[in-house]
Amino acid sequence: MITTARQTTSLLHRNVMLWLLPLFICLLPLSPALANIDTDDNFDDSPLKENLVLPDWFKVSFLELQDDLDEALKAGKRGLIIYFGQKRCPYCKAQLENNWGQRDILAYTQAHFDVIAIDIRGQKTVTGFDGKDYTEKQFAIKNNTNFTPSLLFIVAGGKTALKLRGYRPPYQFRAALEYVADRHYKKEPFNIYMARAETAFSYGKDTLNSHPFFLPPPYALDRSHIPAKRPLLVAFERRNCHACDVLHAGPLSDPRINNLLERLDMVQLDMRADTPVLTPGGEKTTARKWSNALQLDYAPTLIFYDQKGREIIRIDSVVWFYRLQNVLNYVLSGDYRRFPTFQAWRQQQRR
Repeated sequence: MITTARQTTSLLHRNVMLWLLPLFICLLPLSPALANIDTDDNFDDSPLKENLVLPDWFKVSFLELQDDLDEALKAGKRGLIIYFGQKRCPYCKAQLENNWGQRDILAYTQAHFDVIAIDIRGQKTVTGFDGKDYTEKQFAIKNNTNFTPSLLFIVAGGKTALKLRGYRPPYQFRAALEYVADRHYKKEPFNIYMARAETAFSYGKDTLNSHPFFLPPPYALDRSHIPAKRPLLVAFERRNCHACDVLHAGPLSDPRINNLLERLDMVQLDMRADTPVLTPGGEKTTARKWSNALQLDYAPTLIFYDQKGREIIRIDSVVWFYRLQNVLNYVLSGDYRRFPTFQAWRQQQRR
């Protein structure tokens, strides 16, 4: 049988669309009944008044993680999801209700993963994949979870296929589940996987949001040779990004946040543009290449650098007033020098 060029092109197009279809489905717009906090202007991210109750379908574990992984693989699953949470964390509540509260997400999770909960302030013994014993608190700090909920997707060999710090809305969480379950992590990083389909379903303003504290180009951010006087915040955003619009309309318009932001140098970059940039480390690149090198898979991502151009912390998940205010205080106080993780700093504050 002879195949014409037109038939070959049509077949190729069909195969590509079939390959992308599951990812497109992950990104279909949610109904109003399934609204989530990245679009909720009234979301309160201050600590909950009552403790969260974890779902009864979470695996009951002795926290001997290699044994848990072996059991999951033996049952034909892809591996484990290690859920790092806190009892009064509003973002954890959003994860449990907005993501695992949906039947399709719950069914897909249970089919492919066992979920194990770790309290980032807990004292139970955790035996890690290195065979060493930690308290839950120590294990959380070791994994640099920083923001709850944080999720580690663990596959055969005790390898971390994907790490999500902080709450992600349902469309991204669905994609994360499929990314690991279908072993896409073996082919490409998550940011590339997400970007391919997000473009088709992006919505929001067709321009970047403005802010009075954003410095104008050229973006000569090098601090590696001559230290700057103030920390630097680089906001990686993109056009047609509703979460970016919400960030600007919410936390970044709050006078209390702006009183803290004015003590920083602040730059906004379009993560999909070829804008020339000299990074804090002195590398000549573009915003797009820098974003890819950092493997950024969420917009907006906020990355904080110290006066010498070293990364302090990044927020690459949904963030609202209370969490952003705490991160700004962590950076501006200089306490990151004594507490290498935000989580350790927060736990010290609570004492």
